[in-house]
Amino acid sequence: MEQHQGLLATFRAASPGRRATLAAGVFAIAALGIAGVAARTVGDGTDGDATDAADAATQEASTLDAAAAALEPLAEAAELPDPAPDRGPAAGDAGPDTAAPAATRGRSIEWVSPRAPSPVTPVPAAERVAKPDAVRGIYVGGWSAGSSRRLAQLIALADQTEINAFVIDIKDATGELSYASQVPLAKQLEADRRPRIGDIRAVLAKLKEHGIYPIARIVAFKDPLLADARPEWAIQRADGSVWVDEKGVRWVDAFNEDVWAYNIELAREAIALGFAEVQWDYVRFPDAPQSYMSEVVYPERNGRTMTKGIRAFLIRSREELGGTGAPLTADVFGITTSAHGDVGIGQYWEDMADIADVLLPMVYPSHYPRGTWGFPVPNAAPYQIVHKALRHGVDRSKDIPGAATIRPWIQAFSLGRPDYTPEYVRAQIDAVYDAGLTEWILWNPASRYSAEPLVTADGRAPWFAGRGEHLYSPPPPKPAVDLEDPVPIGVSADSVP
Repeated sequence: MEQHQGLLATFRAASPGRRATLAAGVFAIAALGIAGVAARTVGDGTDGDATDAADAATQEASTLDAAAAALEPLAEAAELPDPAPDRGPAAGDAGPDTAAPAATRGRSIEWVSPRAPSPVTPVPAAERVAKPDAVRGIYVGGWSAGSSRRLAQLIALADQTEINAFVIDIKDATGELSYASQVPLAKQLEADRRPRIGDIRAVLAKLKEHGIYPIARIVAFKDPLLADARPEWAIQRADGSVWVDEKGVRWVDAFNEDVWAYNIELAREAIALGFAEVQWDYVRFPDAPQSYMSEVVYPERNGRTMTKGIRAFLIRSREELGGTGAPLTADVFGITTSAHGDVGIGQYWEDMADIADVLLPMVYPSHYPRGTWGFPVPNAAPYQIVHKALRHGVDRSKDIPGAATIRPWIQAFSLGRPDYTPEYVRAQIDAVYDAGLTEWILWNPASRYSAEPLVTADGRAPWFAGRGEHLYSPPPPKPAVDLEDPVPIGVSADSVP
């Protein structure tokens, strides 16, 4: 953390132009240092946007998790025209040295109830943005939502295309909130110590002005800030110490009803502020390697299976929030549409589809293992992978009364080869429609999107729409003679068919 603060001081002393250069450099170094993977985003051709770097470093794809602590405050300083006040250590540093909230450090405190509600006066349900006939949205990270320039660009994208919904971070995978919350436990945790969005009501008002449906993304159980402050609510080891995953991140116990209550109060506040829908992310147990999972103890398990634990949380969410009228939705691994089990994380399709209003499988082709459904490189077959995954989900939902709407996350970023150009993004949208579905959301960790794969506001589709099935070029067939074996005598290797 001392290194991060030193870098931040350097940023604040630099000119605005120098800040942007430093941010880009630090981001590149950090990204290259983590698993050798750099997520190349589909963007508008502009580079060096430090706000985008912060969102990319903060969110999801966990390849950049370890860089988030350094990148977020640097990006914030680069975004501001004047030096920003020091807001303290970054909660994104989720390793063993994660700092507890300042208000709790060094003394025993009396914790407020996780069920204590926010005093926010609710926006009447009739004044929330109505759900579109078919949600077609984009993910907007907290940093991007809080930047007037970036938000204006994203709203312009929606005005000019078929985009009609924004999924905005409320609580991300660091445990931090993107806005100044009035939920008592959040205040005590200092979870809003570094609000990315200065005026959340103003942002929601702007979205309403443009008819954009706002969805609150809340990361439920990957919450290192809460796990550090309330270790008795965390996943533990047999000796009572707090368990950490292979990246050094603490998780809270998804069986713990106090953890449920805290997340539900955040959701209740988001709805009160004017969000029209709540989306649970990381509504699952960790997916760490077995060598780490073998140490896990869930203090509140009480003999329940992981599947029953996740189902119980969704049921409780429905009981507590159903009266608000806001749909409750959940992100799930893409493989859950096809796997006949909980894939080791508590997500079983049939046990979620009858409770949630919407399930959002993350059917990113880059995340499927080589050889999936006969494709050597699934990432090179976006239409085929997405179509098959979604057809599995559709088929499994047919016999479920009142089954959740299936609204997949679509890959709008590059991870490995090939680069995800607009044609690759549209190929996945083609697959959604051909699977019999109508809704989707684009995911790009830096909240950078191209208009090219999208239908325009006046109904003009890109020239390559409907051709996604033909984007995939199968590899050439194997030669009749395996060249790893000795070539027959008298036959040149070059002549083998």
